[in-house]
Amino acid sequence: MYGRRYSRRKFVKQNTKAGIGIMLTVGATPSIFACSSNVSGKPAILGGSPVHSGEWAKWPIWNPETDEKKVIEVLRSGIWSRAKLVTEFEQEWAKTIGAKRSLAVVNGTNALIAAMVQAGIGGGDEVIVSSYTFIASAASILATGAIPVFVDSDPKTFQIDTSKIEKKITSRTAAIMPVHILGLPANMPVIMQIAEKHNLVVIEDACQGWLAEIDHKKVGTFGKAGCFSFQNSKNMAIGEGGAIVSDDDDFMDRCYSYHNYGNPYGTAVGTVGSGTVIAGTKLRITEYQAAIGLAQLKRLEQETQTRGENATYLKSMIKEIPGIIPYVLHDNVTRAAFHLFPFKYGKEGFNGLSRETFLKALNAEGINCSGGYSPLNKMPYLNNAFQSKNYKLMYPPEMLDFNTYLERNQCPVTDRLCDEEGVWIYQNLLLGEKSDMDDIAGAIEKIQKHSYTIKKELE
Repeated sequence: MYGRRYSRRKFVKQNTKAGIGIMLTVGATPSIFACSSNVSGKPAILGGSPVHSGEWAKWPIWNPETDEKKVIEVLRSGIWSRAKLVTEFEQEWAKTIGAKRSLAVVNGTNALIAAMVQAGIGGGDEVIVSSYTFIASAASILATGAIPVFVDSDPKTFQIDTSKIEKKITSRTAAIMPVHILGLPANMPVIMQIAEKHNLVVIEDACQGWLAEIDHKKVGTFGKAGCFSFQNSKNMAIGEGGAIVSDDDDFMDRCYSYHNYGNPYGTAVGTVGSGTVIAGTKLRITEYQAAIGLAQLKRLEQETQTRGENATYLKSMIKEIPGIIPYVLHDNVTRAAFHLFPFKYGKEGFNGLSRETFLKALNAEGINCSGGYSPLNKMPYLNNAFQSKNYKLMYPPEMLDFNTYLERNQCPVTDRLCDEEGVWIYQNLLLGEKSDMDDIAGAIEKIQKHSYTIKKELE
């Protein structure tokens, strides 16, 4: 791979810091990539050689020698429904996150739904939510019968802009759902102050926030509940799966009952005639999912540390490239999970090259990337819900007027992140070596240096 051949660049970086410092003081901007023909050569999108030609870390990781014993034991036992291994996984997850209790469920979306329903959220309520997030955040609110109210994003952190939350609070507001999107923590201390002031429930969407911390306290443990996802692409992968964590025993008892048909907390799977106590559903995970989760959990700490170190290094490498603005963490963040490595792309630093073409060029250099989400606050799924029989019974017509709703939920910063500026590097790339991070940075600089030619030939 290009990065592993780049010994001269590494020698220069490690042994000429004083010279570089002198150059910087007189205004010069030396390229740390200048000694690579792969960076200075023709862009891959125009027929040149890609900067990175090797394989990235395969995801999810599975080591048969260490990971399969419990899974095979479960399969051979015939005890596949929820039993002792699910309970063990829940205990280990609670311990890992620093919560008193954990409940494993079928996915992160249903973790959010269960948590909100058992927190008393339902028809007639409004729930304030981040606007830069995955569809599951909004869909889970709609599933309770509540209406999502979107708050614009902080352009530096990609997180909910806490300075705009209170302007969205009405007499119907019942909860705030901050989303630790991309694995970067939202500003929970400020959010909790706002929630306490207005007597609002906080349900944290930590579905991308495994092991992320604010002042050494794990995200998901600030609000009434925190919800996590273990879907296949996630840093903690089971295939499908999710979890609710909380220190509130009564709340967690109700969540357990809700996930098991509404049967009393502690009722064993398969028990009949126990007397169902609440309206519930079936959200239980299997024993073999728990076995997979326990295997993955053993690697989570080291993988999180590797992603964090590589993210910090990569950020230092690209922050001076014109048109590239890396993520910023809130000052109180002591750890980020980096489900994605985000940065903002400014085409003015790339001779007007569109983000769409930049992404194609970066992928052509062997760097897997994406432009990320589309704006959630203006999609037709919202109007579809508003026109349903249940919503028409629960809300007055003026609240369900979609054009009026769109006006109230404008999020221009999020629009720019989604449509023009946001770029993601996937989490498995951050599990590579430092030389792989050199490749990513080198590919971005290569495109920047050749952006005029790329634009001229392709746009």
